[in-house]
Amino acid sequence: MSVRKQLRTALCGLALTGVVVTAAPATAVATPAVNSATKASPVTAAEDAAARALARSLADSAWRAEAGRAVADGTERGLGALAGGSRTRAAAPLAAAVAAADRAVVTAKGLPADTGALLTVTLTGAPHSGRAPLVAVEPSDDEATAVTAYDTHGRAHTLDVSRTPDVPVYVVGVDGEKAVEAGTRVLERELAAAGVATAAPDVTAPTTSAASATSASSTGFWTSRITSVRLDDDKETWIKGDAEIFSIVSGFGLDGKVRVDTVTHPYLDDAGTTYHPNQVLVNWSLYKYNLADAAMMEDDGDTDYSALAKAIAAALLTIADLGAYIPLVDPVVDAVPSSFWTDDADFVDAWYTLAREMTGTRDGAGANGRFTFDRYWVSAL
Repeated sequence: MSVRKQLRTALCGLALTGVVVTAAPATAVATPAVNSATKASPVTAAEDAAARALARSLADSAWRAEAGRAVADGTERGLGALAGGSRTRAAAPLAAAVAAADRAVVTAKGLPADTGALLTVTLTGAPHSGRAPLVAVEPSDDEATAVTAYDTHGRAHTLDVSRTPDVPVYVVGVDGEKAVEAGTRVLERELAAAGVATAAPDVTAPTTSAASATSASSTGFWTSRITSVRLDDDKETWIKGDAEIFSIVSGFGLDGKVRVDTVTHPYLDDAGTTYHPNQVLVNWSLYKYNLADAAMMEDDGDTDYSALAKAIAAALLTIADLGAYIPLVDPVVDAVPSSFWTDDADFVDAWYTLAREMTGTRDGAGANGRFTFDRYWVSAL
């Protein structure tokens, strides 16, 4: 599929709004419902297991009160730490179930075992309604019109994502910022191991690009700096958390081989908001040509960084420097495993032919993102 078609597909998934609770039909109550995303994604399956364990544990009034106080202000909390730090009777079995689910999530996302716990919980809906709580999983599919939630008896209910629920809803999800930080390190390390030049700090054999960059750094180097960035309003539903965005910058290194650098955007939480990060996107001392490309992606929970690295490396290593710049956005995006497109927002937008002299505002190819750049000289100390 071409990048332009994928851009159109991705943008179609950015138009949901906000949610209510309706009881599941009697035939669906006895057996907790499992949606297609749960079947397709091991991350969602692990989240679902943790959500069901949390729902059952909330039957204990002392634990329910303690958990409610911990997340009453809507703050995202580590679910494992919350359960592990409690002395209530219901927390111990929950902590064990969450620990197992956390290990499954880390493995499914292709992250190292020392990444630590990723599962989180927030409280939304109507926390002060006095009604019994439900527990749902943050969906990985932006096109979902309903999600399954569980009550303290293990019965399934349907949450309509068009209106905010009138009951308290604990939402189990993944710490996206932590996952992106760990994931981009995996991405760069595995790309480097496959022979693609990156900024991976554990690559022991310096490439021509790295050696030349060291020489350039004796005086300084030019960069393209993001002075402002904005994404179009994606109207995230009530159950979705902040966006976790990163960019894949690609071009040809000084040795003439393809190069990939990752840049995380932890501040870029909400669409429809303009941010002013003054963040370096491209370090031009690492590139042979005065052109580079950027593809912006979002981790919606089920991103497998190891699989992504292998796919990108396999695509880029077939591209040779023929003495002229070749745009690399298309092969990068086309290499993304098909499972990533379960949630169209995994791909946000792309920018072709960024140049060192470029200043001002540049819209992405999909008209979903907008960068404003300036040239920025980084001086050596």
